[in-house]
Amino acid sequence: MSASGNAMFEMHLEEDQVKVLEENFTKVSKHPDDTTLMLIAAECGLSEVETAKWFRMRNAQWRKAEGLPAELGSVKD
Repeated sequence: MSASGNAMFEMHLEEDQVKVLEENFTKVSKHPDDTTLMLIAAECGLSEVETAKWFRMRNAQWRKAEGLPAELGSVKD
């Protein structure tokens, strides 16, 4: 993936952090609840705010790749 113009890479995440985030995104939930978000943040060494931001950006990226609007609307993931 290209880092140019991609806000996700502006977070300067380590490779192992991205791996944990991606695994949770694909295997657990694209929309984690508060408790799950807290656990993911702790596992990655990120704040809950940073983790939530990553999930928002990753969801928008996923939706765009699927040809869906960037924001969650009437179509469920």
